[in-house]
Amino acid sequence: MKSKKFKLAIIGFICATTLAACSSEKNEDVITMKGDTITAVDVYNEVKTDSTVQSKITNMILHKVAMNAYGDKVDSKEVDKMFKETKDQYGDSFASALSQQGLTEESYKEALTANAAFEKMLEAHIKVKDADLKEVWANFHPEVETQIIAMTDEKEAKKVLEEAKKKDADFAKLAKENSTLESAADKGTTKFDSTDTTVPDEVKIAAYKLKDGTVSDLIKVTSYDANYQEVTNYYIVKMVKNQEKGNDMTPFKDQLTNIVKDNKKNDSEFQVDVISKEFKKANVKVKDEDISSVISQFIQEDEKSTESSTKDSAKTTESSKATEESTEASK
Repeated sequence: MKSKKFKLAIIGFICATTLAACSSEKNEDVITMKGDTITAVDVYNEVKTDSTVQSKITNMILHKVAMNAYGDKVDSKEVDKMFKETKDQYGDSFASALSQQGLTEESYKEALTANAAFEKMLEAHIKVKDADLKEVWANFHPEVETQIIAMTDEKEAKKVLEEAKKKDADFAKLAKENSTLESAADKGTTKFDSTDTTVPDEVKIAAYKLKDGTVSDLIKVTSYDANYQEVTNYYIVKMVKNQEKGNDMTPFKDQLTNIVKDNKKNDSEFQVDVISKEFKKANVKVKDEDISSVISQFIQEDEKSTESSTKDSAKTTESSKATEESTEASK
């Protein structure tokens, strides 16, 4: 089962509050003191070359381009749903979490909407081909239902495995008494497919080989925590209901299509290509040379594309002329 936890820190479009003072149409005084003042232009000139500020400027541009072109395609009910889920997850600390990101409930909802518009923008450029589906199909496995026990002590895990292998073993009880996973309270029940990111790959690979009712050997999984310290866990998997994918991908075509789309949307090269095209369509230009680098990667990509197109056109023209000359000589 894929995790649906939202994090405020990963919102792609964050309001550029740093530049709020610079948005005034007039060069107003933003700070006054005896014998001097600091104007909006002073603030702008001071911060405009800062990398963090330029990142926010990029977000502002993406925000406007995406919203202007695809904002009307965003489902407000979906945005409200995401907002509520996040608020419920954070509970009483929601307001504090928003504040840490420089957001209010209103600006966070705007960010969610802009993020959804950006998703729509990417989706508009995705064309799923049969070759893409076949590539995903090669490593795809449909959803299975299992019971999983995870432990940190290898010696104790081996004892539990021995109990789990017995014919009359109560796997649900063993999970509840020994597993470190949240699923321990629910008999250790865990459903996942090959796209799942919450179950280690080593566990998934071992699970797919099991027949219904059978228990795996001890599966050792090594990972790293937030402090880059090595952590080892030991997993025991009981297969409840396996599902063979067979040789026909037709029944899973919709699921495979979604996987292809998700892969495309997470591809940085694809994102740059889409943004380049959308920036060109929106006629985005940066008039201030000090911050022109903000969109240079997108403009450069576009120029390369144009240059390549021009060269291809020239080659086609030369080839056409050569063909005409050859035809004329033949006559």
